[in-house]
This record gives sequence, structure tokens and C-alpha cells, in this order.
Amino acid sequence: MTAVLEEALAPNYPNPAHELVQVVRGRRSGLAICVAIHSTALGPAAGGCRIAHYADPAAAVKDAVRLAAAMTEKNALAGLDHGGAKAVVALPTATRPAGVERTALLHDLGDAIESLGGRYIAGPDVGSGPADMSVIGERTPHVVCRPAHDGGSGDSSLHTARGTLAALGAVADEAFGSRELAGLSFGVIGLGSVGAHVARLLHRAGARLFVTDVAPATRSLAEELGATWVDPADALATEVDILVPAALGGLLTARTVRLLRCAAVAGPANNQLDEPDTARLLAERGVLWAPDVVVSAGGVIHATGVELRGETEEQLTERLSRIGDTLQQVFRTARTHGSTPAAAAAELAGQRLAAGPKGPELPTFRPTTQES
Repeated sequence: MTAVLEEALAPNYPNPAHELVQVVRGRRSGLAICVAIHSTALGPAAGGCRIAHYADPAAAVKDAVRLAAAMTEKNALAGLDHGGAKAVVALPTATRPAGVERTALLHDLGDAIESLGGRYIAGPDVGSGPADMSVIGERTPHVVCRPAHDGGSGDSSLHTARGTLAALGAVADEAFGSRELAGLSFGVIGLGSVGAHVARLLHRAGARLFVTDVAPATRSLAEELGATWVDPADALATEVDILVPAALGGLLTARTVRLLRCAAVAGPANNQLDEPDTARLLAERGVLWAPDVVVSAGGVIHATGVELRGETEEQLTERLSRIGDTLQQVFRTARTHGSTPAAAAAELAGQRLAAGPKGPELPTFRPTTQES
């Protein structure tokens, strides 16, 4: 796998900052498994297990490396004493293994996690869920989000959505001068486990909804909520106050930014920007972008809080609400420095990493030299 690693890392990571990038072939499944640990400066790295089809192993490694770095920012900005990591299983086709083949894959993944001796704490991601965490847990204790009946915190999607709602209040305040969501229009792109919860919470808050998904069956949710259904091809160009990406990443590109007809973009989808410079393009168009590493932190906050810190639901609700406060801090830093929210989030995360583990509270951030 050395050649694969070199090919994956060379274009974008000439001096890789990751502590570990490991690719193994599962002895049961025969599938390539990549585990990327970006940082353990704040504590054991936490991040999900992604099971997805990739064109080649190098593409899976690139994805793992990128996602692990984003998890470091996410956990730092959430005030968690965890670094960032990601596991990616590269499927040769779009068909996901089932039955004994899936068990073999998950056991291989568990072995890869266990071999790291607790440096990486795994949870669900695209292509995996709480039941899978129980199977992985047969090979390693370093896993969270198993079903409640198996001693875990269960599905994290609702808590990711709750954190997203707190973030949307901060975005509304920044864009329109009030955290009130009632009466504002939201375009929710993706009605999977997290997106459906976000849509329901927004409906409950009195928002006007425009929703879409590539799966036609999700149209029933639009009918349930009285939302306007939008064809997926037209979703980005829908005129709304705030666009809410809740599906896979890479949605915002130089091409798609030109289509936007919204005041702000804020959603739980990870890695929404196809490349860092897209943040500047959004700013030039006058579109406020809320960094997804802040918006989507509710799931990891809840899972680690329940299973690793023993926090009460009251404590966790308070911590989820602080996602909005953190986002406001990001926006203030961006205004102070004349930078983008993406740059501000990276700066604040860097300050947290430099400060070291401090417990669940975020440190008081001090602005650094203003950008030119």
C-alpha cells in the first residue's frame, strides 16, 4: 500500500500533518481499510467509519485524510478533548455488503481500530450505523453510538440536527438581526436521517420549507410537513433565506456558488466546500457560509458526552445550544480580521489545539494578527 499512500498524499499534502495514515487489507473481507489520525493533541482522536464505493484505493485515502483533518477542527471547536480521525472502507462497487460479508468487513474494521490501542474512538458515518458499531464492538471497545439496548448512546442523527438548529439561529442573527426562525425560508437539501430531523425541527419552529432529495420516497416527508418539493437539479438555485445542505459533501464549487439565490448557507453536511478557495467565492457573492465543522458537531458532542463523560441530558442540551455561540464567535472573528468564516474557524481551532486539553469548556480565544 506504500504506492497508494504516496499517490494519495502527494498532490495535496506535500508535508502531511497527520499523525498516522494506515491502509490495511482486511483478512476476512479482502477490502482496503484506511484509518487516518490527524491529531491527538487534545486527546484520543474521534471520528466516524465511512463505508462507501471509491474509484480506487487512493481516492479512499484522500477522503480519509481530508475528513480526519475536518474532525480535528470539529472536535476542537466543540470544546471536546478529542483529536480528529476517520476510517474509510473502500468498496469496489456501489453495492454494500450484507449478512456474513458485512460482518466480516466490520470485524476487519474493528481489528484495525483495536490495533491502534485507543488512539482512535470510532462512530458511525456514511454507510454505517449504530447496529454496525455493535458488531465492530465485538473486536474493540473503542467505539461509540452502539444502540441503547447494547449500552451505547444510539443514533446520533437527532442530536446532529438539534445542534444544526442552534447554528441556524446564529446564522439568522448574523444575516437578519434575530435568532428567530419563524417566517424565514429554508431549503433543505437531503432528507436522510439528519436532514429529515432538521426539516421537522424547522417546521416546528415555524419556518417555511423547500425540500429535496435524490430518493423519491422522501417526498412523503414534504407532504407531511407542508413543505414545497424541489427537483434536486434545481435545489441550489431555489430562492430561500438560508440553504441547508444535509447530504454528502462537495456541494459548493466555483460553478454552483454562482447559482445560489440565498443569503446564507448552513447545514450539517460534512466538507461542503470542494476546495478552500470556494469560501472566498461565497464571500465575494455576499453569501454567508457557516463552517460545517461547527454546524454538524451535535452528534459527536452527544455521543462522547453520554458514553465517555457521563453527562446528563440537561448538560448535553446546554452544550448543543452553545454551537450557536461558537458560530457567532466565528463570525465575529471573521469580521474582525476581514477574513472568511472558514479561515476564522481554522484560526479558532488552532488556538484551541495550541492551548491543549482544558476540559469541555472552550477557551477564551484571542484574535491574532489581522490578515492582509
